[in-house]
Amino acid sequence: MAKDTKERILDEALRQFSQKGFDGTNIRELTASLGLVKSSMYKHFNSKEEIWNSLLDKMIAYYNERFGSAENLPSIPDSLEGLVAMTMNMVDFTVHDKRVVMTRKLLSIEQYRDERASQLATKHFLTGLTEMFTHIFEGMMNNNLLRRDDPNMLAFAYTAPISALIHLCDREPEKTEETIKQIEAFSRHFVKTYAAQDQEG
Repeated sequence: MAKDTKERILDEALRQFSQKGFDGTNIRELTASLGLVKSSMYKHFNSKEEIWNSLLDKMIAYYNERFGSAENLPSIPDSLEGLVAMTMNMVDFTVHDKRVVMTRKLLSIEQYRDERASQLATKHFLTGLTEMFTHIFEGMMNNNLLRRDDPNMLAFAYTAPISALIHLCDREPEKTEETIKQIEAFSRHFVKTYAAQDQEG
């Protein structure tokens, strides 16, 4: 029961932090929204800062397990179509998983206030994706699926536009379906452009 209450506090903290930011979230309001009194929160967390750091720890583990990371690399696709399919699965998860969407909003709000949020935003919005796809593209080049190029630069060129379009979905959710189609069209254009010579056509 205690674990369940702790998880409920973290889930509600994610919701409120993603909407109002850290400074705009009040512990009394947070606990009241769960039907708890403020004192009951202190049985699980010593402060709002501890809730914040526990929440970031939880969401890092959640994201790495379900999406992947430089430390938890996905399998190398065995075809160009496999790369497109893998990309679209990642995009679908990133855009539609409510916890991931709220975490991305939270990091966008707090990256200018909190050093840890700043580092995580850089990792999840830029460097982590580049590292992951550098590994993927190097493997696909070694398997003669993509033509030989600098895999790091190729990964940056591939992930930066997709990441920007995912943020567009956050800002303008009514454009999500259209944006996902745009990402798929970009992915297919990319594999057509960088396909190894014997993969073309």
